Amino acid sequence: MTLKERISKATRGQWIGFAAWSLLWTLFSIWYGSAWLLLLIILFFDIYITKYVPWTFWKKSKNSAFRKVMEWVDAIIFALVAVYFINTFFFQNYQIPSSSLEKSLLVGDFLAVSKLSYGPRAPMTPLSFPLAQHTMPVVGGKSYIEKPQWKYRRLKGFGNVQRNDIVVFNFPAGDTVALNMQAVDFYTLAKYNPNGSAGIRADKRTYGEVIWRPVDRRENYVKRCIGLPGETIQMKNDTVYIDGKIVPHAKMAQHNYYIQTDGTVIASSVFEDLGISKSDYLGVDNFGQPVPKYQDLTNVDSLSAVQLGLKQHNGSFGKLYGPMPMTDEMVEKMKAKPFVLVIIKEKEQPGAGYYYPLDYETGWTRDTYGPLWIPKKGATITFDKDVDFKVAAYERCIKNYEGNDFAYRNGKVYINGQQADSYTFAMDYYFMMGDNRHNSADSRVWGFVPEDHIVGQPILIWLSLDKDKEWFHGKIRWKRLFRSAKR
Repeated sequence: MTLKERISKATRGQWIGFAAWSLLWTLFSIWYGSAWLLLLIILFFDIYITKYVPWTFWKKSKNSAFRKVMEWVDAIIFALVAVYFINTFFFQNYQIPSSSLEKSLLVGDFLAVSKLSYGPRAPMTPLSFPLAQHTMPVVGGKSYIEKPQWKYRRLKGFGNVQRNDIVVFNFPAGDTVALNMQAVDFYTLAKYNPNGSAGIRADKRTYGEVIWRPVDRRENYVKRCIGLPGETIQMKNDTVYIDGKIVPHAKMAQHNYYIQTDGTVIASSVFEDLGISKSDYLGVDNFGQPVPKYQDLTNVDSLSAVQLGLKQHNGSFGKLYGPMPMTDEMVEKMKAKPFVLVIIKEKEQPGAGYYYPLDYETGWTRDTYGPLWIPKKGATITFDKDVDFKVAAYERCIKNYEGNDFAYRNGKVYINGQQADSYTFAMDYYFMMGDNRHNSADSRVWGFVPEDHIVGQPILIWLSLDKDKEWFHGKIRWKRLFRSAKR
């Protein structure tokens, strides 16, 4: 059959199908910015009109079992392609794994993440299995092939990341991973190891194999954007300052507090009514049974107790609960309980933990941090003073995220083999923090989030499951279903 005959035999429905797909694909090609994609219209023309390739050859088979199997294969392939396309360019599912954003987003919330909010990234690791971030379900192993790696490019979206946006992003410090200890980032592990990163790589029995992951295959995190490119962030006594101006806490921000009672054991219902998770107010005894987390202060030294801000009641200091995370509103409600004597915010002493930049002694804590300048695309830093600090703060940006060779010897900086007195950043960076300020590993610990790591913005909670409840006793948080996740 000639081409002319094939075209003349096409029905109106076939032409409509071809026209619809061609129009949609043309619009997508314009959005993507690649004329090469338009070549696929030839494929649509053959599928709908000319049919030189027998795309549905199996439908003509006389073997019913073969037809049935091929129907399933056809449906599965179509579903995988559709899911890959939707996940890459439009929407992605994300489950809240930790309490770092409570009470804004809760553990067990399932989110619809919009890639359109900030514009989707063009695929960077194109050969990957749909719905698997970096590890194959059930069988294990990598869910992607590292090569080819395509350069970062972001399509046009509805806007840019703004302060106080809740953002899903690939974990920047997840570029290098010790497979047996994935819950802690490699750079923090190296800081705690006496032999640094070399000690981790040498001890495979403890840490497992150390691997590198491409940008878009790194673990997904969700935090609130606090600092924008080119700004200077600082924290003083739990208060955030941007360029010297106070930034109000998020409405649902939490901090850790100690609760002193007159000796009363606080009922579980009191904590539950306030929305405090069981893991925050219950511990486990030697027999594995849940017990309330409190200290009996009956025989505590009076001078030490008073210095800590505790109060005495009828000759006793009662019981001390905590630390546990609470919002300002929760604190006020707890203070109103007649058995509560005092509530004290937990303070962290300098040196109690490691904070970014890890390789420079700053004396910073989770509550008193900075000042730290956030890199901006096109902005230049000079290596004329405070060089040790600048190297510690920005080496990872220059080397790991922007792909330059970097060396620091005898007080001199070398970039790509040449001594450098300055460096101009190629990307924007962001400073992310959790609302659960005292229980969040965020930019204070692992540093800046580069623009090429931004995934999207949560827009909707489509399901919410309470880990502390049973299925027929409040497991599903009905009131949270289909609520906005952009708060």
